[in-house]
Parts: sequence; C-alpha cells; structure tokens
Amino acid sequence: MKNRLPTVVALFLLPFLCRAQDAVADSILVLETDSLQWRVDSLENSLQYQTGIISLSAGNASLRVPAGFRFLDPQQARFVLTNLWGNPPDSSIIGLLVPADRGVLSPDSWAFTISYDEMGYVNDDDATDINYDQLLADQQKEVRDANNARVANGFESVEFVNWAAAPFYDRQRKTLHWAKELRFGKDSLHTLNYNIRVLGRRGIYLLNAVAGMNELPVVKQQVGNVVGSIAFQPGSRYEDYDDGVDNVAAWTVGGLVAGKILAKTGFFVILLKFWKLIALAVAGAGTAIWSKMRGKKKDTATAPERVTLAEEPVA
Repeated sequence: MKNRLPTVVALFLLPFLCRAQDAVADSILVLETDSLQWRVDSLENSLQYQTGIISLSAGNASLRVPAGFRFLDPQQARFVLTNLWGNPPDSSIIGLLVPADRGVLSPDSWAFTISYDEMGYVNDDDATDINYDQLLADQQKEVRDANNARVANGFESVEFVNWAAAPFYDRQRKTLHWAKELRFGKDSLHTLNYNIRVLGRRGIYLLNAVAGMNELPVVKQQVGNVVGSIAFQPGSRYEDYDDGVDNVAAWTVGGLVAGKILAKTGFFVILLKFWKLIALAVAGAGTAIWSKMRGKKKDTATAPERVTLAEEPVA
C-alpha cells in the first residue's frame, strides 16, 4: 500500500498538471505572438516613408504622392519586395507606393511598384486595333513557357488566369492600364497585378499594383489618382518627341500589353498567407540585415543612387 501511494497521488494530480501545462503553453504562445507583433511593428516603424512631391531617380519626372499613400525610396522598396515578400531581386525598382492605412507586413498589404524603362518613344498608332482576346491567349502561353526558368531559379511557377481588367489606353493622358489575375504555384489565393504605363519622350514608367484579387475594387478606385501622380519634366514629355532625332521604341502600345517586354514587376507577389512566417524570419536575421542597410544608406547619403536598367527586357 505504501509503495502505491505515489502512483495514486500522481493519478489524482494528473488532470491538474495537464491543465497547468496547457496554461503554460497558452502563456508561451501569447508571449511569442506578442513578441512577433512587437518585432513586426519595430520593422514597420523603421521604414522611412515620404509624402509630397518626390523627384524620381530615373526618367526625369516627379511623383506627387497620391492622397492615401506613402512612398518608399528604391532601397527600401527593393528590401520589401525581395526580403519581406519573397520576390526575385529587381534593380529597376525605383519606388513603392504603399497605402497609408496598412503596413507592408499587414495580412491585407498591397502596393504599387514603380520602375522606369528608357526604351524610347512608344508609338500609339495601333492602340485602337488591338485584339485583346488574342493577346490574352498569347500571354498565357508565354507565361507557361517561362515557368521552367522560374522554377529552375527557385521560384514558383505562374499561371496567367485571365484579365482582371481589360486593357485601356487613354490617348489624351498617354497612359495605358490593364490588370492580370495570376496564380502562383498551387496557391488557391490568386494574385492581382494591375499594370499602368505612363508614356514619355524617351521611355515609360511602369507602375504595378501587387495585391490579392480581393483588393481589386480598392485598387480600381485608386488607379485614376495613381495614373495622374507622375509628371514628366518639360523636355521629357510625350509631346516633346522630336521626329528624326529621338529614339523610337521597338514596341508600340500593343506590344506593351502583349508582354513582349514583360518586366519582372509583372510577376511580383505578396505571400499573403505566409506573412507571419516571413515576419518571424525577418524579426531574427532580417532585422540585422535592415539595420545594416540603413547604416550603409547613411554612409552613402551624399551619393546619388545609380539605377541600372536591363538592356533587354525579360519576357
């Protein structure tokens, strides 16, 4: 009887011990969640957003940050796109427009990427003659054909599901925009890429909204404001083109939509359902990387950033 006492006591205490263990586990989970949120907040607060009028680092134009948005400079924009959202590095990115009501690590985060391609003057004579159904079929095939290279480089395959908004060219404002519904890998959450092109004398600005398909109504509401936010300086505007002197782009408006010069920005994705895992990784090694980047930025603050443009656009 004496030897059985510890067993009896243990059996009596077992339910209490299990509840205590569960309580400890719940407390640890709360602490880990609070710690993660604190680290995410710290990273968000370390980003140096700008508003007002921004002189863009390529293309001889200025950006008037639209109401409801904040601007991240090239270095921070590339950090968000590559280190936080898991996209391929892209040195052509010269900025990011982030909605003011959410952070880059929010579950519903989205943003407009900004880049510039000095491809020359884009002729818009064919703008009214484009067969968008055929363009859709052609682009879907091109995207499929490019997947082997993407997978070989460690990235997910992409499926161009459909137009999320049919292409539209505003001849007066010299702007072109359309939207794609994309699927990355086997993800059931489809991604929206809303493409905007602003035509100038020597090249074009590429603005792409990267979001979940559920954000399409919000993005559509903002397109008008964003399209009008970039203004070429006098001498670089579309109407300043000098025939016989200026370089003419190899692609027309139809070529831009056709994806013959499909930029990497057209394939950006926000890993929505994995944002906490990404944040956790960033909270460890990523914070140190960002601190190093900020330190480097301070050391080179007086030197203008050189933006390298791809000689041949990536299809």
